[in-house]
Amino acid sequence: MALQRQRVTAEQFDDFIQQPDLGDRVFEFVGGEIIEMPSNPYSSKISQMIAGEIYIFLKGKKLGHLTGEAGLYRVGGERYAPDVGYISRDKQAELAHSGPNPNPPDLAVEVISDEGSVTEIDQLMLKVSNYVAAGTAVWVVYPQTKAVRVHVPGQPVQIIGLDGTLDGGTALPGFVLPLRDIFE
Repeated sequence: MALQRQRVTAEQFDDFIQQPDLGDRVFEFVGGEIIEMPSNPYSSKISQMIAGEIYIFLKGKKLGHLTGEAGLYRVGGERYAPDVGYISRDKQAELAHSGPNPNPPDLAVEVISDEGSVTEIDQLMLKVSNYVAAGTAVWVVYPQTKAVRVHVPGQPVQIIGLDGTLDGGTALPGFVLPLRDIFE
């Protein structure tokens, strides 16, 4: 849902998200607009299950940083809050302690909350193309159809079905996740 229909700058967005009365609401800066991110309990559950599996894989390895939907990243001139984000320590030793993280994630996981929303899908496609242009691998998770579209820079899009397995690729080498594990 667009909070404001007029265009704003990235700096205006950065000022906007500093307002104390926003509570725990999550906003992104997509295509020049401030967008409040939609969610629902099931989508949130799926993103947390994926984050949990990545956390277990990362635990004790000091490979990188894992963030949730409140972890805002600069991607080109925009600001995105993937449902799950991963950035390697090689790319960035420490995460930002305030404001958006200055570097895009190595892996972004976007869980679709309303697969029938044309607006959400349009915004998502813009985000995916910007992520990929910035070198980020993207997993777009469709909970209703129990499928994931995998977007990796320089590779064709892969569609992984319920019997398939997600692979961390170069973003998260060695990580694998059978989709059945997240779509109980």
